[in-house]
Amino acid sequence: MDFPRILISALRGGAGKTIVSIGITAAWKEADKHITPFKKGPDYIDAGWLSLAAGRPCYNLDTFLVEKAHILHSFLSHSIKNGISVIEGNRGLYDGIDIHGSTSTAELAKLLRAPVVLCIDCTKSTRTMAAAVLGCLKFDPDVAIKGVILNRVAGVRHENVLRKNIEQYCNIPVLGAIPKLDWEKFPERHLGLVPTPEHGCAMDAVDDASKIATRYLDLSALSEVSINAGPLAASEITQGKKHNFHDRHPGEIAASASPVPVIGIIKDSAFQFYYPENIEALQAAGAETIMISPFATDVIPQVDALYIGGPSETN
Repeated sequence: MDFPRILISALRGGAGKTIVSIGITAAWKEADKHITPFKKGPDYIDAGWLSLAAGRPCYNLDTFLVEKAHILHSFLSHSIKNGISVIEGNRGLYDGIDIHGSTSTAELAKLLRAPVVLCIDCTKSTRTMAAAVLGCLKFDPDVAIKGVILNRVAGVRHENVLRKNIEQYCNIPVLGAIPKLDWEKFPERHLGLVPTPEHGCAMDAVDDASKIATRYLDLSALSEVSINAGPLAASEITQGKKHNFHDRHPGEIAASASPVPVIGIIKDSAFQFYYPENIEALQAAGAETIMISPFATDVIPQVDALYIGGPSETN
């Protein structure tokens, strides 16, 4: 089965993959493409930005806390037919918890058979970037690196030198080149640091990212990369489906339990770290969920349980 998908990674953290992922997601949404965003790892801040850009929930693919079968299930069950799944990696492509790269973005890419596009910070560097990209290509040939996005490019001459070297020595296309941006106008420093509910200009930042992607990236070529990702094997689809925690219809379960339990979820700009799957699992098990903001009310309504997620460290 075909699931168009693309994974945005980098050589290290802070190379610009969050801006690229948000920009691509927002630009494709504006072009009426159906986008499902995913974030690798237990990261709720980037997930919030991606959710805002896509206009729908972003799901975490947490290979440290969650087993592979469940990761496959989450990806398969939330990806949209005839849509594109945009997956943002974390840290550098091969960074993991041990010498084998366990829990790395590369291992996630292999699990999902997702084509990888590297976002590379080209500050004060030219031909060396080709060597770095070539190293990533050779390090694990099973990782399907299909293109490169240049970031923080100093000018046309800089871009041309980078393009020629990467395309000559790495034999993969350069799919965009983003110049050094005016940070006063584009609040990149907030991405990955400030949750969307606390950012006064969150939608403006997403709009800026969309404009950057539209202007500087080859969105058509990136779309082709996602479409040409190829099918997932039947065995992988079967493995993912076996881990479906939504096997029973909510109404079927609710009918066997009377009354329906009501679970209050504390959620606002101070309490926001929730995996969407956890809330969906409660609903699938027959619970009614209601959102409660301590900022909006001093009274907790009649509930059977409270679910209080992680608080924001910036509050």
